[in-house]
Amino acid sequence: MKMLPLLCALPLAGCAVDRAGYPSLAPRAAERLGFNEPAIAAPAPLVADPALNARLATLATTLATVTKGFDADAARARRAAGVGTARTVGSDAWLDAQSALAVLDDWRAQASALATELEALAGERAASVGTPYPALDRLRERASAEAGRQSAGIAAIGATLPLP
Repeated sequence: MKMLPLLCALPLAGCAVDRAGYPSLAPRAAERLGFNEPAIAAPAPLVADPALNARLATLATTLATVTKGFDADAARARRAAGVGTARTVGSDAWLDAQSALAVLDDWRAQASALATELEALAGERAASVGTPYPALDRLRERASAEAGRQSAGIAAIGATLPLP
């Protein structure tokens, strides 16, 4: 029984240990700053780039030429694929339709190359200047949409022909 008070006092001895090695629960410096978003600086005004504008004009003209050429050759390809004997694999009409599709693939490759070039221009501008250029973005979107439109047109015409 003499040990009972000693055993009861033993857990209380743990409360007397020095706790100086633990961090304080007081607010840290970063916690005093708050959680508000920092103010965003106004964007720099857009400065015209004559060299880029000239390059974009050239690329826009090329895109218009590619679009016009594709549309004309797509009409020919649809007519070639619509010939009744084009349904027979290996026939002259089928080969003509396949050749017409190959011409369309060339137009699509040109449109894709334009879209890729515009993507590269946008990337270079973003890396060097850091501000978007609306004329470049619009032309890039147009070229990308045109390449997609051409891909869909080729797929639609090709779907009307039997596979070898």
